[in-house]
Amino acid sequence: MKKTTGAVVGLFASGPLLLAVPILAIGAGTASASCSTGDAQSVDTAAVASQVKAILDGGDKGAVSVPGLDDPADQVPNAKTIQATGVAMHIPARGQVVALATALQESGLRNLTYGDRDSLGLFQQRPSQGWGTANEILDPVHSSTKFYEGLQKVSGWQSLSVTQAAQAVQRSGFPEAYAKWEPLATALQKAIEPLLSKTGGASPSPSPSGSAGTPASTTAGGCTTGGDGTDFGTIPAGAVPAGYKIPADAPAKVQTAIRWALGQLNTAYQWGGSCTDSHGPDPMGRCDCSSLMQQAYKAAGVTLTRTTYTQVKEGKAASADALQPGDLVFTEGTADVPEHVGMFIGQGLIINAPHTGDVVRIATLASWKSQILAARRVV
Repeated sequence: MKKTTGAVVGLFASGPLLLAVPILAIGAGTASASCSTGDAQSVDTAAVASQVKAILDGGDKGAVSVPGLDDPADQVPNAKTIQATGVAMHIPARGQVVALATALQESGLRNLTYGDRDSLGLFQQRPSQGWGTANEILDPVHSSTKFYEGLQKVSGWQSLSVTQAAQAVQRSGFPEAYAKWEPLATALQKAIEPLLSKTGGASPSPSPSGSAGTPASTTAGGCTTGGDGTDFGTIPAGAVPAGYKIPADAPAKVQTAIRWALGQLNTAYQWGGSCTDSHGPDPMGRCDCSSLMQQAYKAAGVTLTRTTYTQVKEGKAASADALQPGDLVFTEGTADVPEHVGMFIGQGLIINAPHTGDVVRIATLASWKSQILAARRVV
C-alpha cells in the first residue's frame, strides 16, 4: 500500500462510469496483442448436433438431484443438453457453468416459446438479432451452440467472473442478475458431468480457435506461461489481453485468486481502500495495491496481512527470474519496506492497482523487471 499525493477530485465521480468498461473492451476485442487467438471459426452445427446426441445417448441414465430446481423433469434435460453441447465443442467446465447460469436467469432452464419482444428459447435469443430463425432458436442444441460461439468470441472469457462472461454474450439490461445463479449452475455442472459420455464420436470440425481448455505451453513467449509479456503489445487499462488464460496447471487456490483479482479490472484505485466492494459507490470499498492482493487471496481461502510492509514477509521468497503464477512481486521503496505490490498471473503479466488516478490493470513483467525488489510465494 502506498500513498500518492495529488488531487483526487473527480476520481470518485468517475468511478461508477468504469464498471461496464472491462466487459465492453474485452467483448470488442480492443486489447492489442500480437498473440491474439484471432476470430473464431465457423462451427459445424450439424457435427455438433450429431456429437451431442452421441454424448447423451451413450451416457449414464442416472437421475440428477440438485436442490434449487423447481421443475427438475423439465429443467434437467435442458441442462444436460446445454452441457453436452459444451462437451461437444470442447468448452471447459467453467464455460458450461456460464451457459447454465445464463439459461437459469433468462428462462429458468425452460425452452420458452415466448419472451421480451421476439426473445425465445433457453437463452432468450432473438431472431431479429441474428441468433437464428425462431425454429432454430427453439432447438436447444442450436441455441446452446450459438451461446458458446458468442462466449468464445469474448477474448479472455475464462478469466472473467461468470457474471461478466454471461453479460459479454447476452448484453442484458440487468447485468448483475447472473451472479445469483452461479452456485446452482456449478452444482448442476458437477452432477451432470459424470453422466455424459466422453467418447460420443468424432469431434465437430472446425471448432472455434482457443476453445479447448488445454493448459498453455510453457515455452518462452508472451502467449505462454513464461516470457515477459512483451508479445502482448499495448494492454489497454482494465483489459484482459487477447490470448491470456489463467494457467491451468497453477494450484486451484492460485487460479481462484487470479480470477478474483481479474474481476476488479478497471475499478478505480483508492489509497487505503479495503477492496471489499471495488465496483460499489463507496470509494473506501475500492482497492489499493496491497488490499487487492489480500482480498484476492481471501477469496481463495488464504489469509494475507494488509500492507506491503508485512506482505513482503508472507510465504517464502521467490526468484524474480523464476516467478510462478500467484507470486507477489514488490517494487518501489526498499526490499525490506516495499511500497508497491502486484500479482504475477502467468504469461509474463502482472495485475496491480497502481496509484491514485489510475485503475486496476495488467502490466507486463518486462515493464516491472528492473524495479523488482522482492517476490514472495504464498501458496
